[in-house]
Amino acid sequence: MSASPAGLVIAVDGPAASGKGTLARRLSAHYGLPYLDTGLLYRMVARAMLEAGHDIRDAAAAGEIVSRFDQGAFDEDTLRGREIGEAASVVAAMPAVRSGLIERQRRFAGQPGGAVLDGRDIGTVICPQARAKLFVTATPEVRAARRHKELAGRGEEATFDNILADIRRRDARDSGRSDAPLKAADDAVILDTSALTIEEALAAAIAIVDRRRSAQPERILTER
Repeated sequence: MSASPAGLVIAVDGPAASGKGTLARRLSAHYGLPYLDTGLLYRMVARAMLEAGHDIRDAAAAGEIVSRFDQGAFDEDTLRGREIGEAASVVAAMPAVRSGLIERQRRFAGQPGGAVLDGRDIGTVICPQARAKLFVTATPEVRAARRHKELAGRGEEATFDNILADIRRRDARDSGRSDAPLKAADDAVILDTSALTIEEALAAAIAIVDRRRSAQPERILTER
């Protein structure tokens, strides 16, 4: 494990099933930095909405929940799955939810030594000053195949075609929302994992981070 560099914040963004979560966890272990899957925060809000019997599109109810929910009250296993993922994508498009979660995420990123965060607006909104920014992507078909395998491993039934349709719908929603749309930061490095194994993607990600750690600020915008 590499020594934890002072103040190293690594922002990992990308669409659903692109591999960003796996890479972010591996980068966290490699650099000895704390890791936050920010998507889980939105899943917590969605889970709380469903458990309270609210319409998942009720922005007022979501805004109330986001102001008071306890992150420690959720079992991560209950936050996984296709239904919660789709519901989380809906609440994530609500400005009140996004603004309500910004400070939680920034506090995590501000820890001594730095942190690794993955999501959809880390490099653009949450940590725009992050030294290393990756935008991890893959084709919709590859991402659907990965998600299909993941769901099958958990015993959930879903067809490839339905998962692919879900992914395309989520991409459109995440990219088209008015508040913090999914997009690569101007100074992010694009990492397409479509044809890469996990180990190959990790090696590429580490190389990107190491280059960013040593690069002069004026060089960063030219590396994308």
